[in-house]
This record gives sequence, structure tokens and C-alpha cells, in this order.
Amino acid sequence: MPRTAFLFPGQGAQTVGMAGTLYNTIPTAKTLFDEASEVLGYDLIAVCVGGPAERLSATDVSQPAIFVASLAALEQLRITQPTAVADVVATAGLSLGEYTALVFSGAITFSDGLKVVKARGEAMQVAAEATPSGMVAIIGLDIPDVEVLVSEARMAGKLEIANYLCPGNTVVSGSAAALEQIEQICQERGGIRASRLSVAGAFHTDIMKPADEKLATALAGVELRIPSVPVWSNVDAQPHTSPAEIRDLLVKQVVSPVRWDETMRGLLTAGVERFYEIGPGRVLAGLMKRVHRKADFRNVPA
Repeated sequence: MPRTAFLFPGQGAQTVGMAGTLYNTIPTAKTLFDEASEVLGYDLIAVCVGGPAERLSATDVSQPAIFVASLAALEQLRITQPTAVADVVATAGLSLGEYTALVFSGAITFSDGLKVVKARGEAMQVAAEATPSGMVAIIGLDIPDVEVLVSEARMAGKLEIANYLCPGNTVVSGSAAALEQIEQICQERGGIRASRLSVAGAFHTDIMKPADEKLATALAGVELRIPSVPVWSNVDAQPHTSPAEIRDLLVKQVVSPVRWDETMRGLLTAGVERFYEIGPGRVLAGLMKRVHRKADFRNVPA
């Protein structure tokens, strides 16, 4: 059987209408959403299905929504392709998706995972509101060229590379002024494509402090166990099974760049033959096409 990796999407994958069919047709998916609503204090499935988009996209709402929707999609996969789970040798998630991967692997319970994701989303929302900031995707350039743009735009404010997603797709995070500066530079250099992301702030940079400290407090209150399969970290693009290491890396992840490109290459080098993107959207499939076009990549939508 093919060596398989389960991958889970991060913030930005949310769409109004997601998970409605799963909620109505899969009892275990309904249970996840009902439990989540009790913890969160609002009707999560109602927001997922009915929006409005502005509320679903808010950091403190979108993170729990994607987390639960992805696990609901996992429940669908367990029913439709029960043998797929047995072939999994590794798991990973893009930023927020790492928490979904940890629940799948048994490193953390759904209930504890949701509590931590709730705290993470709220802390990141507060940090974003404290400093006008955001993220911009730079499309079509190699990393050294992006680094040159970043160094030039830093004259206007704090700016860092936040996401190494795939060849030709690099995301920078920074202050509002620095983002405007790099967008202007891209336009002046012959129309380099710079796409502003629909997020609240400069994720995966120091601008997110003290969200990392608040997350550390939340993580200290839950049990982490040895996962059933290695969970690949966004921070160092390496597999981990030590609960202590996983806990430390989750805290660092808030203020560190996401090394998704390296993670996918690492999984391929480790002999993974089949990938499943489990949850809303097809972002991860698109990224993989730029890493290894012929990869056996399958989607389990929410």
C-alpha cells in the first residue's frame, strides 16, 4: 500500500457554506461541531454555512472553524476510504493546520485542541488589532529576489518573509507601511505580482507577540502525548514525536516563518507516495503542483 501523508489547511481556506453537507450527513461530524459550539459559545456550523464572510474570516472565528471543518472532513474519509488511514506514515498542517494534524495523530484530544486553537485565534486577533499590519504574497520570484525586495521595503517599517510556500510563491508579513512600500516597489519593477492576503495581521513575525506567550499558557494547560505518526513542524520542516518538542515548536510557530516547501520536499524524500488534503479549499494541492507536479495528491473537501 502507498506510504501516505495527511495534510491539513490553514487560515484563508475558509469559505461560507463549508461543512454544511458533512454536518447534515455524518453523525460524527455533527458531534464535532456541536461540541465545538459549546466550547466557543456560539453556533459554529451556522457561521460556517451562513457567514457572513466578514465574521467567518475573523482570526478568532476562522481558526476554530477550519480546525473543526477539517476534522469533519477526516470523519468523511474514515467512512469512504477506511484503509487510507492505515497507510499514513506522516502528517502535517499549514500553520493552523498543524493543530488538526496533532488531533489526527492522537497527540492532543479534540477538546483540548479546540481550546488551544480558540486561545491562539483570540491572541493573534488581539495582536493584529494592536499593530496595523498584514501579509502580501509575492508571486513568480525566487527567494533571493524576494529577499532583495524585503530589504528595500524595510525602510518603511518591519517586514519579514513569513511563508516559504512553494517555488514562486513567498509570503511576506509586516507593518502596513512596509507592505504598501513593497507593493509599490513590485509595481514599479514591471508589474511583479503582489497579492494582499485577507488576514488580520502580520502572522509568523514578532508583530504577533505576545500571542506566543498566551499560546504557551494555553498549551501548558493541556496534555500532549506521543503521536501515532510523526507530525512535521512548520518551524523546522522536520518530523517530531516528542511532546515536549512539539509544545515548544507550536509556541515558536506563531512568530516564525512557515517552511511548507521544505516540509513537502522532506516528505517526498522520506518516501511518501500519496498525499491527502483534508479540509476546506485546495490551497495545498496548488502548492504541491509547484513542488512536484506528478505527486499523487487527493482532496477530501469540507
